[in-house]
Amino acid sequence: MNIQIFGTKKSFDSKKAERYFKERGIKYQFIDMKEKGLSKGEFTSVSQAVGGLDQMIDLDCKDKNLLALVQYLSTEDKLAKVLENQKLLRVPIVRNGKQATIGYEPDIWKNWK
Repeated sequence: MNIQIFGTKKSFDSKKAERYFKERGIKYQFIDMKEKGLSKGEFTSVSQAVGGLDQMIDLDCKDKNLLALVQYLSTEDKLAKVLENQKLLRVPIVRNGKQATIGYEPDIWKNWK
């Protein structure tokens, strides 16, 4: 397995995801999204794995103005805006190759090989 956890240090679910893999002795790489976000390729891969960009957006994010703007953009413009403002994304984003989850999903992770 090649686990990557994209999250923030203050996110409770990101901490729970780290703990899940640590307790099972599974090596993972933690990427703090406040320092370094997803690349365009990673973003596209995760988006395809979870069922599209709309599944990735956190409707409870703090920046309500940006969230409102993104909801009215065309799909192409929405992708570019979210890619440059990744604070709109739900965390943690957990990747294992082409597989990915958004949020704390231990039931899915336990089936990963």
